[in-house]
Amino acid sequence: MKQQILKPNIRELTLEHGFSYPTDTELIMMILGSGTKYCPIEILAQQIEQIISSYNREQIYENLINLPGMGKSKALTIMAALELGRRRNSFQNAKIKMPSDILPFVLNFSTKKKEHFLCICLNGSHEIIQIKVISIGTDTKTILNPKEIFLEAIKENAAGIIICHNHPSGNCTPSKDDINTTEQLIKGARILGIELLDHIIFSQNSYYSFVENKLLFTES
Repeated sequence: MKQQILKPNIRELTLEHGFSYPTDTELIMMILGSGTKYCPIEILAQQIEQIISSYNREQIYENLINLPGMGKSKALTIMAALELGRRRNSFQNAKIKMPSDILPFVLNFSTKKKEHFLCICLNGSHEIIQIKVISIGTDTKTILNPKEIFLEAIKENAAGIIICHNHPSGNCTPSKDDINTTEQLIKGARILGIELLDHIIFSQNSYYSFVENKLLFTES
């Protein structure tokens, strides 16, 4: 018996209407790509959706591999998609009360060999709306256009922003360029009425907060 291949109209409709268009079952079908000789893809996707909805994260893999014809490969594909989604969306509505609160949501960039400059947009309650990579530089320097940061903040209707970037060297002490860039951003934020809450430099084992160290930022 041939494998049941994903009907192309689901992909076409998704490309036409956007990724919010498919149902959860159809999203799982696109992740799988095909069913098995034991089970058509529609049925398999429905069974997977039921497991994802019914069990704790720690129990999902064990229940997936028990599905007839599922196998480790497809189960791992589903688990990888779930984990990627969790990592990318775990910040939603997280409230930032102090500089260190931001670290769990950006530490995945600490292993990058190049500097990644991030803009974290927050609402008036200091809850994270979005985390966006604004610029990727070299191993020692990030080329940054401040306009891109404020465009992102305006697009997200952010009340405030926190800017972050990693130091691949592991030394989180700000450079002269870091200080000059932050000074420019503070001036721009005042003009636009968007609060710049902090600039955080981080590595795998440490971080530097401009606010905590009272560098350019006042307590007010």
